[in-house]
Amino acid sequence: MASPQAEAIKAAMRAFRESVVPDGPPPTLEQQRAGAEAGMQAMGVMPSGVQVRDTEVNGVPALWIEPSNAVAGRAVLYLHGGGYVVLSARSHVRLAAAIAVSARCAVLSLDYRLAPEHPHPAAVTDALAGYRWLLDNGFAPSNIAISGDSAGGGLTVATLLAARAAGLAQPVAAVPLSPWVDLEGTGESMKTNADRDLIVGHAGLSGMADLFVGGGSKRDPLAAPLHADLHGIAPLYIQVGGDETLLDDSTRLATRAAHAGVDVRLDVFPEMQHVFQTGVGQVPEADDAVARIGAYLSTRWG
Repeated sequence: MASPQAEAIKAAMRAFRESVVPDGPPPTLEQQRAGAEAGMQAMGVMPSGVQVRDTEVNGVPALWIEPSNAVAGRAVLYLHGGGYVVLSARSHVRLAAAIAVSARCAVLSLDYRLAPEHPHPAAVTDALAGYRWLLDNGFAPSNIAISGDSAGGGLTVATLLAARAAGLAQPVAAVPLSPWVDLEGTGESMKTNADRDLIVGHAGLSGMADLFVGGGSKRDPLAAPLHADLHGIAPLYIQVGGDETLLDDSTRLATRAAHAGVDVRLDVFPEMQHVFQTGVGQVPEADDAVARIGAYLSTRWG
């Protein structure tokens, strides 16, 4: 059974959704971005003992997040969610900082370019640039992990594929959270969890996918890694909520990766919503999930 804290957040989400006027004018892109950022301000608690500074890596804006317990030479490249259209490194700073504390490492959280102004493959190009920056600045692949949520989870896998294509060594591991890897929304959970998922629906995802790919294919493996050849990529630790419409994106990704010989771990958190980890410091299930990320990476660092 979900914790009282998780149930309270779901109740607030449900009330907000019911307050939306269905026949009203659709929000502009600017309104969507502002609303998404405002909504994230209520999620999560910033852990103590963490320094955050703005930086730029290979031309890409980013946040450098460093906790007091960080082990020198270890880093996570973090790729925020938001359907490739909304949100930012700043909106996810509390989650990224919590992962940094749990994994005892620095986190480089990228503000990769967003669609529709910068459609695919701009996000992949920026994410690979962030990974190259870590390699060029003395971080060994055995001490780099890549993580991201939702679209950033799909981008996490795409970055592994892009690194493989570029002849770069794979990072020690990747941790996709509720990854969006099927831009066509063909998973069965898109229907079976439609009434339980209070955040993500097929129509919204479809619109963001159109903006993201522009005139490209929704089956491009770097845009939709469910269609990729996953042989030779880094070990994956996937987390997903049991009430998500994107549940089957995670389960199918895990299956395809395992069939390709990738070391995969999949944790499904019952009754949890999309990227519930953003409630870290507020919701026990989110705290548990972030603690599991740290424990997993502690067994992987070189």
